Amino acid sequence: MNTEPWVTGEQVTLHVGVAKDTVYRWCERRGIPAQRIGRLWKFKLSEVDGWVCTGEADSLASLSGPSAAYKE
Repeated sequence: MNTEPWVTGEQVTLHVGVAKDTVYRWCERRGIPAQRIGRLWKFKLSEVDGWVCTGEADSLASLSGPSAAYKE
């Protein structure tokens, strides 16, 4: 059984190559596939990759506005 680990927002920023604020803005707008566990957001990199490849990241990237502060 190959179970993919959950990763942090910081790991997603390094994997995708965007700012941490961008990842949490995507969470705030419910675009990126993620699970909130308490105050933390957790991600599966394969789901994030699929989401980026569909072009969803581009559609949310054009939205402006401040992101909420999230703790990691």
